[in-house]
Amino acid sequence: MLEKNLNLNQLSQKSSIKYIPDEYFEFKSTIHDRLLNLLDLSLIDKLDRETLNAQIRQVVDKILREESFSLPLNLSEREKFFTEIIDEVLGLGPLEPFLKDHSVSDILVNTYKSIYVERHGKLEPTDARFKDDAHLMRIIDKIVSTVGRRIDESTPMVDARLPDGSRVNAIIPPLALDGPSLSIRRFAVNPLELEDLIDSQTLIPEVAEILKGIVRSKLNVIISGGTGSGKTTLLNVLSRFIPENERIVT
Repeated sequence: MLEKNLNLNQLSQKSSIKYIPDEYFEFKSTIHDRLLNLLDLSLIDKLDRETLNAQIRQVVDKILREESFSLPLNLSEREKFFTEIIDEVLGLGPLEPFLKDHSVSDILVNTYKSIYVERHGKLEPTDARFKDDAHLMRIIDKIVSTVGRRIDESTPMVDARLPDGSRVNAIIPPLALDGPSLSIRRFAVNPLELEDLIDSQTLIPEVAEILKGIVRSKLNVIISGGTGSGKTTLLNVLSRFIPENERIVT
């Protein structure tokens, strides 16, 4: 089907970002569509992840052998291809590797062909991308539908959360002029404690004791600050000092 030699290791001369030809995404989309036609989607929620991975790999391998596809891949590229197909079916496609990377605190999708991530406070481009606007929209729909929301021309901007608590903001045309965009704010796997803030010199012990007393005395507190300044982190730390017999309303 695809006769071109797709060299996935070809690098752009102007950037360190790996260049991946459009034909590769067309190929992957074709395999994905064939896979969905062959899979019994009703079993996805009933089988464990390991069993699903094995069955998907088996079906994809069968499709590659039966169909007249020409995609020269070495062993590592073939494994990457299988992983990407599994992520499309069971996860959030190109975003899955970043969701599994605990060093990533933010994922920014600026149109389907531009994905940035934030690591240790620094924003950096990636070589990941979606096939097209429709591919990105499918992933956005998958995210918002799991929390009972919808996104379309009448509701072009949606806030949602992933199962791990990550905050999701999506915006699509007509509000987004260049195509759908998506941002995901991640949270630390291990929540910070008050001692962690003191150790990192975010707080001094004396201020920590004052904040602890303010919460236990039931005083009104406003936590404010810019994006990424640590509002939620501080709120979570302070909430540890709310007595267990008190009611919390969010």
